[in-house]
Amino acid sequence: MVVDDHAVVRAGLHALLSGDEGVEFVGEARTADEAVQRAGAYRPDVVLMDLQLGDGVDGVEATRRLLALDDPPHVLVLTTYDADTDINRAIDAGATGYLLKAGPPEELFQAIRAAARGQAALSPQIASRLLQRSRSPEQALSAREVEILELLAHGLGNRELAQKLFISEATVKTHLVHIYAKLGVDNRTAAVNAAIEQRLIRLEGRPPQR
Repeated sequence: MVVDDHAVVRAGLHALLSGDEGVEFVGEARTADEAVQRAGAYRPDVVLMDLQLGDGVDGVEATRRLLALDDPPHVLVLTTYDADTDINRAIDAGATGYLLKAGPPEELFQAIRAAARGQAALSPQIASRLLQRSRSPEQALSAREVEILELLAHGLGNRELAQKLFISEATVKTHLVHIYAKLGVDNRTAAVNAAIEQRLIRLEGRPPQR
């Protein structure tokens, strides 16, 4: 089953998957609510999940809801986003795999078959980055550090960060020191720019840095 808020994407995937004898296209949905309802009716083995589902609940929350079903499918994220924060959220939600829409069709077919067997499936670019991070754990940003970077990218100051995260300003400053050291920078603007360049956070919706 395909979950994507764009009708053209759903139609394209339907046509692509219908051309493979080993894959049966059983249905589609454009929202999280539709995905849960139709997954219960269609009982798919694998769900291809986009991360952005319009203005409603996103693909990460939709994944959580699907996996809470009595007979849950394997969820394979298929998206254009490759920021670490998106990857981490999807995997933490229980996604079996993470693919980029720019990949070749055969990569998608192989991932669907792997997911149906309950095996992890990652785009080569994603797998390479996760492996690189595992080899240099001391330089890897924690989930909280990535969260702070995302908030910095949206212009929040230290006091606003502290209030948003329910921590003290001193703790915010400590996190910033660690972030700067790991990214090799000495200020918040440079940290945000480095994080965007390294695909640690997403640029979308970010106001200009001052």
